[in-house]
Amino acid sequence: MGAHLLECAGNSRAAHFGLMSAARWTGVPLAGVLAPLGRLPRATRVLVSGFDEHTVQDPGSVPGASWIFGLDQIRESGAFLATEMNGAPLSPDHGYPLRLVVPGWYGCTAIKWVNEIALVDDEAPATDHMREYAGRTGQDPAGPRRARDFQPATIDPAALPVRVEKLSDGGGRISCRIVGIVWGGRAPVRRLSIRLNPDEAFAPVDEIRSRDGRIWALWSHRVPPPAPGRYRIELAITGPGVRTRRLDAGFYAREIEIA
Repeated sequence: MGAHLLECAGNSRAAHFGLMSAARWTGVPLAGVLAPLGRLPRATRVLVSGFDEHTVQDPGSVPGASWIFGLDQIRESGAFLATEMNGAPLSPDHGYPLRLVVPGWYGCTAIKWVNEIALVDDEAPATDHMREYAGRTGQDPAGPRRARDFQPATIDPAALPVRVEKLSDGGGRISCRIVGIVWGGRAPVRRLSIRLNPDEAFAPVDEIRSRDGRIWALWSHRVPPPAPGRYRIELAITGPGVRTRRLDAGFYAREIEIA
C-alpha cells in the first residue's frame, strides 16, 4: 500500500503540531473486499466501525469510532485495511488486527480495531464520530443529519516552519534560512509563500523539494538577518480551488525572537 501520512484533526499549536506522522503500510484495498458482495441497488455507502472503549473516558471525546463513506470515496481515495505498519504486524496501539487507512483524509477516519463493515443507504444518519470531527474543524456538529451531507474529511494543504538556521558563507556574510514541511492536498504543493511580518506581502519560498503527495516535503527559504525583535512566520498556499482553512486561520504560524 506504500507510505502515507496521518494527521489528527485535533493537531494544533498546543500539541506542538506533533499529532502527525508517516508510515509504510501493508494491507488489502477495501474496494476489493466489497467488490464480490451481492448488494441491493440502494446500498450506496459503507459504514466502518471499530472497537474503541476505554476504562478512563476522555471528556473531550465521545466513545466509539465509526465513519460512513460513499463507495466512490472508498475507490477514489484508495482506502485499505492495514495489517502491517513499517514491515511489522500492527501493534495493539495501532489497531491490531485491522485498521482502516484512508489516504489523504484526516486520521479520524483511520478507524482502529475494525470490528464491523456494513453497507448502508443514502439515508444513513451521521455517526457521533463524524459529528465530533465536524465540531473540531469549524463546522456545525449539529448540522446535517445524514452522513451523505457531511464534508469529506480530506486533509487541507498546509505548511509549517520547523527551524531557523544562521548561516555564514565563509566571507563574513550572514544569512538566515527557514526550513519547514508542507503536506496535504490531492497533489503536491507548488505555490508556497512566506512572510515574517503581517504588514508585509507574501513572497514565494526559495525551494520546495519534490514529493509524491502522500507524505510531507521539506521547504526552505533564505532571508537577510532580521533586526532584533519578535517575528511571526506565516505561510500561504495558493492555487485554483485550493482550500486552506487551517493555514488561513493561523494554526501553523510560529513566533520567533531574534536577539
